[in-house]
Amino acid sequence: MALRSLSRRFGSRFLSYRSSVASLHSHATSFGFQEVKEEEKSKLVGNVFTNVASSYDIMNDVMSAGLHRLWKERLVGKLSPFAGMKHLDVAGGTGDVAFRIFDAVNSVKRRALRKVDEESLEETQIYVCDINPNMLNVGKQRAAERGLRDNKSLVWVEGDAEALSFDDNSMDGYTIAFGIRNVTHIEKALSEAYRVLKRGGRFLCLELSHVDIPVFKDVYDLYSFKVIPNLGELIAGDRESYQYLVESVRRFPPQERFASMIADAGFEKVEYENLVGGVVAIHSAIKL
Repeated sequence: MALRSLSRRFGSRFLSYRSSVASLHSHATSFGFQEVKEEEKSKLVGNVFTNVASSYDIMNDVMSAGLHRLWKERLVGKLSPFAGMKHLDVAGGTGDVAFRIFDAVNSVKRRALRKVDEESLEETQIYVCDINPNMLNVGKQRAAERGLRDNKSLVWVEGDAEALSFDDNSMDGYTIAFGIRNVTHIEKALSEAYRVLKRGGRFLCLELSHVDIPVFKDVYDLYSFKVIPNLGELIAGDRESYQYLVESVRRFPPQERFASMIADAGFEKVEYENLVGGVVAIHSAIKL
């Protein structure tokens, strides 16, 4: 009964929010459950990730009980990285996905199976693009700790998912993990992903999503709204940023709708896989 009551309370808040947003002009957007001007959102989101950068990976471990590592391994497995590829990882400042791609390309077993030569390995380029320099600094520090400070296969780029600095048809793969819900215009980010990918290039998005299993949804809502902000305050000293992150998940389009948005951007073979009952989903597509 307590769980159902909690779900109704958050549901009422969300419905009230949706009603208020409907009356806003076209230049308004969401920042969690708040409505803000479009030009303000990127600054607000930037402040969130500046605040959480140093504790971002630790909090991911705590909030997901380490499951985010398995989810990212699944993401990279779907990518099937190969030596000599040009890959773009967007909103990946801390390097968590990029390091996995790098390790997959350089794995001894994979190299033996594919008879990869050193020249192909040296041609591999993994671009880590993030709008927040603090997140990139964390990633660069992690690269240094791995002995990869001067590795030419890892390229760190400060950039906007909605206005990428890369050439048309230049990338073999594009990944974005837990980042696309934070952009102001999801459609622009998808359009940019399509633009920079080569024909045959693969798009992969790992994102927190929507749970439809009734009892599990109640438990998930309780954990999200009551536990995660408290963990943020305890571990990162920042409750408000994690309150936003929880709310931003509820504002993100459901799986089917997001899949339609990917198709509308021009992608083919669009599909998604729910993990942990829809807590996260991996969307994949190809540019043909």
